[in-house]
Amino acid sequence: MFIDTHVHLNADQYEEDIAEVIERALEAGVEKMVVVGFDRKTITKAMELAEQHSFIYAVVGWHPVDAIDCTEEDLEWIESLAAHPKVVGIGETGLDYYWDKSPKDIQQELFRKQIRLAQKVGLPVIIHNRDATADVVRILREEEAEKTGGIMHCFGGSVETAKECIDLNFMISLGGPVTFKNAKTPKEVATDISLDYLLIETDAPYLAPHPYRGKRNEPAWVTLVAEEIARLKGLPVDEVAQRTTANALKVFNIG
Repeated sequence: MFIDTHVHLNADQYEEDIAEVIERALEAGVEKMVVVGFDRKTITKAMELAEQHSFIYAVVGWHPVDAIDCTEEDLEWIESLAAHPKVVGIGETGLDYYWDKSPKDIQQELFRKQIRLAQKVGLPVIIHNRDATADVVRILREEEAEKTGGIMHCFGGSVETAKECIDLNFMISLGGPVTFKNAKTPKEVATDISLDYLLIETDAPYLAPHPYRGKRNEPAWVTLVAEEIARLKGLPVDEVAQRTTANALKVFNIG
């Protein structure tokens, strides 16, 4: 059994064939999927999917790229949704310095607010980090994010940064990039970090793993991420599946 801990089945790219995409995932042994919403539209769709399917769960939050659009009403709505039994995390939140739509100070303030919200409702935080590692780790420390812990989604940092995040009670989630032939750093993380702290994800429809790189990603292909981690660690794929699944059930508090 595999769990795709971060997938955007709520994306427009699946509008035409979502039933088939879900069926392919189940056939591949992906028995649970966590759909992440990050604005009004995608949160609404994530909630619908979670209510329609027993094996789909939702994470709700506001993406840092769109921080400038987030209102207090939006945050109150997210807080109200957090009481839903199928909502298992707050996010994806964090910092994204690659895109410049939202100023850094606005991103940082919203990041802090969502960490505090997660602490208030007792859910893990799902972190998006792009070109902002130092500030992400600093804010996690300053806001005592270890109280809820969470997930470093699609982790792309160094082994040293991974260990810092683990010390802050965060799991390290690896996606398609670990399968890329030139992906030295993710492969080092997969090799050096204990399976006790690893999760697998697709971030579909983005970041499709090798040999599908550049195509629309889908949750069935999380198995390719597990296979590469198994290869790097010299372990059976079944063990990677079992351990990462146990980690996901624990961090999301899924029975």
